[in-house]
Amino acid sequence: MSAVVFFFYLFSTILLASAFMVIAARNPVHAVLFLILAFFNAAGLFVLMGAEFLAMLLVVVYVGAVAVLFLFVVMMLDVDFVELRQGFLKYLPIGGMVAFIFGIELVLVLGTWKLTPEMIETGKAAAKAPIEAMNIRALGRVLYTENFYFFQLAGLVLLVAMIGAIVLTLRSRTGVKRQDVMTQNARTKATAMDIKKVAPGQGV
Repeated sequence: MSAVVFFFYLFSTILLASAFMVIAARNPVHAVLFLILAFFNAAGLFVLMGAEFLAMLLVVVYVGAVAVLFLFVVMMLDVDFVELRQGFLKYLPIGGMVAFIFGIELVLVLGTWKLTPEMIETGKAAAKAPIEAMNIRALGRVLYTENFYFFQLAGLVLLVAMIGAIVLTLRSRTGVKRQDVMTQNARTKATAMDIKKVAPGQGV
């Protein structure tokens, strides 16, 4: 067994195990730490495939920013996850139905999909970047030229996920003063100031 094959199986095994622990861990802090471990092993797989830019992007952006941000948000907000799980059984039938339909679609796709020799030759031709082209330039050509609409759709999915995370962690607190821009802009001099005449020798 060569070193490349050994590291491939090593990174793949740890990646699958850590990805399973992300959804199986009861403590959200432990789940984020397993997510960081999954990112590192995925970066190792990218290095084996010759995609050094994607590997460094995964480590610098996702591990250095996104995962650490998740960790600090979970630790600082002190989210009551017991309260969030109270409505789990109420949405379980709908979630089970969606998962069942999704599973049927995956079975249909995997059962009818066949790898033809033409597809293999097309994949080999697409994987061979020109010698004068850098890894980053070839990646940019694929993302922003050939698959531009799919790239924008992926960004839209991430935007929806970000909005959903904000909505889930937003809590309404009583007694907290909040800024009302419309009320501030509608203020006049009569409502903003109260002029009092003070007689000499007397206080307000």
